[in-house]
Amino acid sequence: MRSPLKFFALTYIVSWILWIAAAAILRAASPQPPGFLAISGFLYLLGVFAPSLVALALTARADGRAGTLALLRGTVKWFVGARWYVFAVGYMAAIKLAAALLLRISTGAWPAFGQEPVYIMAIAIVFSTPVQAGEEIGWRGYALPSLSARIGLSSASIVLGVIWACWHLPFFFISGTDKTGQSFPLYLLSVTALSVAMAWLYWRTNRSLLLTMLMHSAVNNTKDIVPSAVSAATNAFSLSPSLVAWLSVAILWICAAYFLVRMRGVKLTDRWQAAADIPEIASTASSSRPPVTAAEQQLVGPEHGKRLS
Repeated sequence: MRSPLKFFALTYIVSWILWIAAAAILRAASPQPPGFLAISGFLYLLGVFAPSLVALALTARADGRAGTLALLRGTVKWFVGARWYVFAVGYMAAIKLAAALLLRISTGAWPAFGQEPVYIMAIAIVFSTPVQAGEEIGWRGYALPSLSARIGLSSASIVLGVIWACWHLPFFFISGTDKTGQSFPLYLLSVTALSVAMAWLYWRTNRSLLLTMLMHSAVNNTKDIVPSAVSAATNAFSLSPSLVAWLSVAILWICAAYFLVRMRGVKLTDRWQAAADIPEIASTASSSRPPVTAAEQQLVGPEHGKRLS
């Protein structure tokens, strides 16, 4: 069985070292020459892709080429119901619009809406979806089934959400990111609830990583349809004063509660490992049979030497 602890440890070590190195390069070079910017950007992207790179390396070592291909196959699993594409693309936008409506009902005023055109969001979602394989192969493709086999899908989705959120922690202290100084406790609650929804989507689409990649991309590109980030924030461990943010988290967790109930008792297993165990099971069953007796030899013939069935 796969070791989620080894995966999480290696992913954190690789990503955080690369991100800290990328930030250090930018701070050390002033003014910043183009070469330094390119190196820093490359290290940053390599850190972002670390979950999937670590997952592929561990799978290749344990299960070989066949296991690696089985893990990658989910990234092109497109033949699922149209409703799952609608869910993946529209989930975060629906959450944010619902939060805006609740704010309008409760306060009598609409919140500020994002200025980015919808068609730009749509284009960004399409082009960003393949990039999300850099995370989703690791988080949902490798870690989620491994955790689920041990503690069940509902619990695994929550544990993975906490680990996934904490993995982003350096961005709250590195200047120049969209998370710098924002409320990490609020982010932790949001990402954990999103992890539950994405686990549900992964399960309901029969393990389509393509759909979780699409949802990941859509979340990144539609979350600011109703912005909830606080300008000039400096304390990452403070509680956000944004009412839109708290309403969004509340709705996310209402939805997550529904998904958790639906996933109760479900366990995902490692398909590759399950397939690899079949010959061993067959061999064990065969070896447990009693030897063929002389009388049976006479019934079936010495050339067969096996029991009639």
